[in-house]
Amino acid sequence: QVQLRESGGGLVQAGGSLRLSCAASGRTFTRNAMGWFRQAPGREREFVASISGIGITTYADSVKGRFTISRDNPKNTVYLQMNSLKPEDTAAYYCAADSSPFGGSYSRAYDYWGQGTQVTVSS
Repeated sequence: QVQLRESGGGLVQAGGSLRLSCAASGRTFTRNAMGWFRQAPGREREFVASISGIGITTYADSVKGRFTISRDNPKNTVYLQMNSLKPEDTAAYYCAADSSPFGGSYSRAYDYWGQGTQVTVSS
C-alpha cells in the first residue's frame, strides 16, 4: 500500500523558514514526478511546486524565489524548503506523487496524496 507521509509543518513568524518532508513507502518514486500543493481555509487546493522524474522543477509564481523543492531518491523522500515565509503562506500542505515522470501543476495529474501538514505563519 502506497503511503506519503508529510512532516515538518508548524508555527513560524513571518520571515522565518520551514522545511517540509514527504516520505514515500509502498513503492519507489525515484523516476516519478512529485509535487506539493496547499489549501487554506475556504480556498481551493493550489499548486506550490513540483519536481519531475528527471529533476526539472516548477514553482507557482507566489513562491518562486522563496521555496525550493528537492528530492533524495535513496530515501524515497521529497522536500520543500520554505524561506521568507509570509502570513499568506498559511495553509495545509500536501505531498503528491504521480505514476508518471511528468507531474506539473494540475492536481488531477497526481495519483497518490498524503494527509497534509499544517503551516501557520504569524505576522
